[in-house]
Amino acid sequence: MKGRNSAALALAALVPALWAPALWADALTGEVQRQPLNVSAIVMFVAFVGLTLCITYWASKRSKSAADFYTAGGSITGFQNGLAIAGDYMSAASFLGISALVFTSGYDGLIYSIGFLVGWPIILFLIAERLRNLGKYTFADVASYRLKQKDIRTLSACGSLVVVAFYLIAQMVGAGKLIELLFGLNYHVAVVLVGILMVLYVLFGGMLATTWVQIIKAVLLLSGATFMAIMVLKHVNFDISTLFSEAIKVHPKGEGIMSPGGLVKDPISAFSLGFALMFGTAGLPHILMRFFTVSDAKEARKSVFFATGFIGYFYILTFIIGFGAILLVSTNPDFKDATGALLGGNNMAAVHLADAVGGSLFLGFISAVAFATILAVVAGLTLAGASAVSHDLYASVLKGGKANEKDELRVSKITTVCLGVVAIVLGILFEKQNIAFMVGLAFSIAASCNFPVLLLSMYWKKLTTRGAKIGGWLGLITAVTLMILGPTIWVQILGHEKAIYPYEYPALFSMAVAFIGIWFFSITDKSAAADEERARFFPQFIRSQTGLGATGAVAH
Repeated sequence: MKGRNSAALALAALVPALWAPALWADALTGEVQRQPLNVSAIVMFVAFVGLTLCITYWASKRSKSAADFYTAGGSITGFQNGLAIAGDYMSAASFLGISALVFTSGYDGLIYSIGFLVGWPIILFLIAERLRNLGKYTFADVASYRLKQKDIRTLSACGSLVVVAFYLIAQMVGAGKLIELLFGLNYHVAVVLVGILMVLYVLFGGMLATTWVQIIKAVLLLSGATFMAIMVLKHVNFDISTLFSEAIKVHPKGEGIMSPGGLVKDPISAFSLGFALMFGTAGLPHILMRFFTVSDAKEARKSVFFATGFIGYFYILTFIIGFGAILLVSTNPDFKDATGALLGGNNMAAVHLADAVGGSLFLGFISAVAFATILAVVAGLTLAGASAVSHDLYASVLKGGKANEKDELRVSKITTVCLGVVAIVLGILFEKQNIAFMVGLAFSIAASCNFPVLLLSMYWKKLTTRGAKIGGWLGLITAVTLMILGPTIWVQILGHEKAIYPYEYPALFSMAVAFIGIWFFSITDKSAAADEERARFFPQFIRSQTGLGATGAVAH
C-alpha cells in the first residue's frame, strides 16, 4: 500500500499547483462565519478597485478596433505579457491553497509547487511560437487554419465556453467566500460586485485594461508574498534549517511533514489529474489568447520564459509562507476558535500569517490583493468567452467571415454583459459546490477537447476536418460523461451508492479517446476535401515557422 502511495505521489509531482483550489475547496465551500467589518481591508480594496477602474478608463481611450479589444493591438511586450500570464495563474486560489497545503501536510506542498511548472515547457516548445505566427485573435484561428472553418470553430468555441463557464464558477464562488470571510460582506453582494467589476473591465478596456490590471495584481501579490517570506525568515535569523526544525517541533505530524505522504489516493487518479492540468494549461482559451497580444513569435517565447520565472518564484515563496504559518499561526491561540481549529479553515493560514507578521494594515493589503487577483482572472476569462462567441461563432460561422468589425465588437460587448450575468447566477447557484471539482472539470475539458485539436492541427499533416471534428467532440463528450458518472457527481450530488466511473478525473481516458478518434477518423477519410487539407499543411508549416503572412516576416 505504501508503495502505491509513493507511486501516486511521484505521479502527482506532475500536477500543476493550479489544482490548488482542491485544497481550499473545503474551507471555502463549508459554512463561513462572517467576520466583523475590517476597515483597513475595505479601504485598501476600494483603493485598488479605484486604481484599476482608472486603468480601464485609460485603456478605453486606446481600444478603438477589434484588434485593440481582443489583443491590445499586439502592443504588449514579452516581459509585460509574462507578468500578466503570471497574474492569471497566481490567483488567490494558488496563494491560499498551496500555503494551506504546506501548513497541513508540509513537504507535499513543495511537490505540488514544483509540479506546476511542468506544463509550461509544453507551451513554450510546442505551442507559443507557432500559435503567434498562425493566429489572429483566438486559438480557433489556428485550429481551423487549413480545415473547414465552420466545423472547427463551432467545436473550439463550444469547448472554450464550457471551460470558461466552469472556471468562472470556481473563481466566483472563491471570491464570494473570501469576501464573506474577510470583509464581513454578504456572499451574494460579493458575487454581484465581482460580476459588475469584471464586466466593466472587459466592456470598456478590453484586453489592454485586462492585461494591465493583471500586471498590477501580479506585482502586488509578489510583493506581499515576498514581504511575508522575508518576515518569516527574519523570525528564524534567515536559517532555513531552523525554520524546518522548529516547524517539526510544533506540527502534530512531527517529522512526517518532511516526508512525502499519500495525497493522491491511487496512481490512475494521479495520472488523470496530472494529464488534465499539464496539458489542460495548453488548452485554456484565456491563456492562449495572451500570445496574440505580443508583436511576434520572439516576444511570445519571451513571455512564456518570464511567466515561468515569476510563477516558479511565487511557489517557492508559498512554501516558505506555509512553513511560517506552521511556526507563527498554529502556535498562536488568537487565530483559533474554541475547538482549536483555525478561524475560517486551514485555507486562511496565509491570511492569518499576514496578520501575524504585518498587523491589521498588512492583513488588509493581502486580503484586498487576494480578492483583486481573482477579479483579474475573471476578467481574462470573460474576454476569452466573449471572443469565442463574437469572433468564432458570430463572425466566422454565422456570417461566414464577412462580418464587419463594428458588428463583431458589438456582439462581443453584448456577450460580455451576458457572461457577467451568467457568472453571477452560477456563482450564487453553486455557492455550496466543491470548487476543486469545477476547476478539475475545466482543465479536463481543455485537455480533452481544445489541446488535441490545437496540437495536431499544427503538427500532424494527415489531420482532416472530419478527424478533428469527430475526435474533438468525442473527447468533450467523454470528459463530461465520465465526470457525471464519477464519485463527485454520481455519489455526492446525485446520491447513488456507488460511482460507475471510479476515478475523480477523466482526463487519462478522455484525452486518449480524443487523440485516437482524431487519428482514426483522419486516416480513414478518403474524400477530395481531405486531400486538399493535407496538401495545405506545408504552407501552414512555413508560416508557423517564419510568421510570413501573419504580420510580415518575424525577427528570430
